[in-house]
Amino acid sequence: MSAMVSPVAVRRVLLESDPYAGREGGWPDRSRWPARWVHVPNAPAAPFVAGYRLAFQVERPTTLRLHVSADERYELLVDGERIGRGPDRGDPDHWTFISYDVDLPAGEHWIAGRVWSLGAGAPIAQLTLAHGFLLAAEARSELDTGTGAWEAAVLPGLGFLPLGVAWGCGLKTDLDGTAFPWGWAEGTDDLAWSPATVGDRASSRWFANDIPPAQLLVPAILPEQWSAPFDGGRVRLVADYPGGGRTHDLPVREADSIAAETGQWQALLSGQPLRVPAHTRRRVLIDLEEYVCGYPELRLRDGRGSVLRVRWLESLLDAEGRKGNRDETEGRFFRTADHVETGVGDRFTAGDGDHTYSSLWWEAGRFVEITVDTAAEELTVNGFRIVEDRYPYEDASAFSSSDPRLADIHQLGVRTLQMCSHETTMDCPYYEQLQYAGDTRLQLLVTYQISDDDRLARQALLAFDRSRDTRGLTRSRYPSRVRQTIPPFSLWWAAMVHDFAAWQGDLGFVENLMPGVRAVLDAHRAALDEDGLLHSLDGWNFTDWVAGWKSGSPPEGDWGVSGVLNFQLAHVAALAAKVEGWLGEDELAIRHQRLADRVRAAAESRFWSAERGMYADDPAHQHWSEHTNSLALLAGAEHGSSALLQALDTENASRATVYFSHYLFEALGQIGRVDVLQERLELWFGLREQGLRTVVEQPEPTRSDCHAWGAHPIFHLFATVLGVRPAAPGMAEVTVNPQLGGLRWAEGTLRTPHGPLRVRADGVGVTVDLPEGIVQRSTLSATVGTS
Repeated sequence: MSAMVSPVAVRRVLLESDPYAGREGGWPDRSRWPARWVHVPNAPAAPFVAGYRLAFQVERPTTLRLHVSADERYELLVDGERIGRGPDRGDPDHWTFISYDVDLPAGEHWIAGRVWSLGAGAPIAQLTLAHGFLLAAEARSELDTGTGAWEAAVLPGLGFLPLGVAWGCGLKTDLDGTAFPWGWAEGTDDLAWSPATVGDRASSRWFANDIPPAQLLVPAILPEQWSAPFDGGRVRLVADYPGGGRTHDLPVREADSIAAETGQWQALLSGQPLRVPAHTRRRVLIDLEEYVCGYPELRLRDGRGSVLRVRWLESLLDAEGRKGNRDETEGRFFRTADHVETGVGDRFTAGDGDHTYSSLWWEAGRFVEITVDTAAEELTVNGFRIVEDRYPYEDASAFSSSDPRLADIHQLGVRTLQMCSHETTMDCPYYEQLQYAGDTRLQLLVTYQISDDDRLARQALLAFDRSRDTRGLTRSRYPSRVRQTIPPFSLWWAAMVHDFAAWQGDLGFVENLMPGVRAVLDAHRAALDEDGLLHSLDGWNFTDWVAGWKSGSPPEGDWGVSGVLNFQLAHVAALAAKVEGWLGEDELAIRHQRLADRVRAAAESRFWSAERGMYADDPAHQHWSEHTNSLALLAGAEHGSSALLQALDTENASRATVYFSHYLFEALGQIGRVDVLQERLELWFGLREQGLRTVVEQPEPTRSDCHAWGAHPIFHLFATVLGVRPAAPGMAEVTVNPQLGGLRWAEGTLRTPHGPLRVRADGVGVTVDLPEGIVQRSTLSATVGTS
C-alpha cells in the first residue's frame, strides 16, 4: 500500500438541512441515515475513552464530505492529525452532527475518532444518551460506520482526575504516556483492536417517528471555534518543592525562585526547548497577564515516568483567603478558596519518544502552575503553549469619549464576553460553563452591538425554548443534566426573543419561538390572584446577588407576593405584546398587553408607598430596593420616575449589583439620568486597578473573576449614551437620542444587520452616519444629565 499523506485542507460546512432525512418513502423510515452508531465492544463503565479507526484508499485527489457525531464528545483525526472537535452541545432530541469537507491526495489514509464518555463526571452542560460514534461519508458508503470495517478499542493511559471546585466543568484529564498507544489513529500502535459493535441506524430529528430512544440528529449551526496559540505569559517563579504536586501551602516568594532557571522557562514559552534533570522537582508559576480559555499543550521527549501537573487559577490568594490585587504574587498562595486544593487542571506522565500531551477539554484562568517531578531519566520539554479556544466573536464596534475610562470598560467587556462564549454562552468559564437565561440575555444584547454573528444567539434562543417543562417555564440553564428552574429567567428568555426581533430581525425565526413565549406568560398568568397580583412560582426566584437577600431572591420572592417579580412580569408581558404586533398577531398583542396592564395596576396599588415615595419590595412595605423601582419604571408605573430617584437616595434601599445594574441603567436612561449611570460605573472603573482583565461576577469578595453578565455596560455605551435604539424590527428604523451625562463628547460605531452605524455627539450637535437600509425616525440633541 502507498505511503500515507495528510489531508490538504479541511473545512467545516454549515448545512441548512439534513443530507439524508426524507429520502426513504415510508413514514417510519424518513428520518433514517445509511450510517449506524458504533460502539466499542465490552465497554467499561464510564468514565472511559475509546478509539475508532478505519483504513481506506483514494485513487485520485478527492474531497470527502463527512458528517460526524458522537456521544458524549469526539475528536476527529485524519492521518493522525486532529481536524475537528464536537459535537456542539445540545440534548438527545437535538443532537448535533458536524459536516466537514476534507481534501485528500491519492493514497492510503486513516480516519479516526477519539470518543469519551464521562457519565456522572461529565460537565453539567453535557447531556448523554449512550456512548457511541457516528460517521457518514457522502458518496462513499464504504466509509460509513456500520458499513465500513471500523475497528474499536478502549484507549489505555487516559484516565480522569476529580473536578474540584470547577464543579460544573467535568473531570480533568490524566494522560499516562507510558501506557497510551501513540500512533493509534494512523495504525502504528500495537494495541489489540476489535471490529466495532454495530448499533442502531442514525436518525434525523426531522421526520423521526416510531423509533426507540435515540440521539436525534440536527445539523450544526455554529462555526468552528476560534483557535490559536496564546501569545504571552510571564514566568513569576521557578522553585524547588517537596514533590507530589501539592503546593497549596507554599507561598510564592521571589526569594525562593531559582534565577538561573527562570529565563529558561520563559524561553520555553517562546518555543525554546528545556531540559529537566532526572530526580528533579520544580514548581513554575506563569502569569498569563490576561484571562485565557485554552488547551494546555506540552511536548515532551523521553523522561519516562516524569509527572507534570498543569493547574489553573483565576487569582492567587493571600493567607486569609482573599484575592486582593490580582497582579500581586509575592507571599500569595496558589490554591482555591477552600484553602486545600491546588487549583484545577490536568496531569501528564511522560512516556518514551517525542509526543504532545494535552487535555480533552479546555481550561480557564489567568495563572498557570506547572509542577514537574522527573524520574530516573532526564526530561526534555520541547514546547509548552496554550491554544486559546472560544467562539469566534471579534469586536466590530468602536467607542471613544472625553472619559477614556469608558473605552477601557469596552475593552474589558469584550474580553469577558469572548471568554464566556463557546458552543453555548456561559456564565463563567472557571466554575460552571453553563448557559443561564438571565446571563445570556445581557450577553446577547452586547453581541448585537459589536458583532455581525448572531448564530450563538440563535442557539441560545432555541435551547431555552426546547427546555420548557409542562408548566411552560424554561429551565434556568440549558443544556444541563441537572434540572433547575428560575422563573424570572424564563421571563428574561421571553425578553430575549423581543431583543432578537428588535435588533436582528428575522421575524420568521422569531415567529417559531412565540408559542414558547406565550407558554411562559401563561404559566405566570395562572399564578395571579383575584386582584391580579403574581404569587411567586415554585423554583429559585433569583434576581440579584444582594447582601441580605437569601440566595439572591428578593423579599417575598420564594413563596409570597414580590414587588420585583410583579413589575418584571408586567414589563416582559408588554415586550411580548410588541413582538406580537410586529408579527401581525393583534389579538395576542392585546391579550399580553392586558396582562401587563392588569399586573402593573395591581402592583402599583399594593406596593406604592406615598409616605416613602417608592414602591416597596413586599406588601408589608418593610423592604425597599433599586430593583423594584427600576422595574416599576420599565413597566410604566405611574410614579416610576420619582420612585427610582427616591430609591437612589434612600440609605436602606438594596442596591443593584453587577448583574441587575443593567436594568437600573435601562431605567436611568429612560429618565435622562445618564450622569447617575456613569457614577455607578465606578465598580467597572476600578477593575484594572485591582489587576483584573475581565469583569467580576459580583462586588468583592467575588467568586468568579470572569462573568459575562458584567459586560452589559458595552450595550449602554451605544444604546444609552449614544442613544441608538431600534424603532422597528431588525433596526429597519432607529431613533438616536444621545445622553452624554457628564461627558463633553462621545462617538462610536456599532454594528447593525444593515452595516455599521456611526454617531458622534457633543455640546454642539449630533452627527449620524446610517447604513443603507435603515430609516432614521428621529434624532434628538445630545442631552446632559442633571444632579
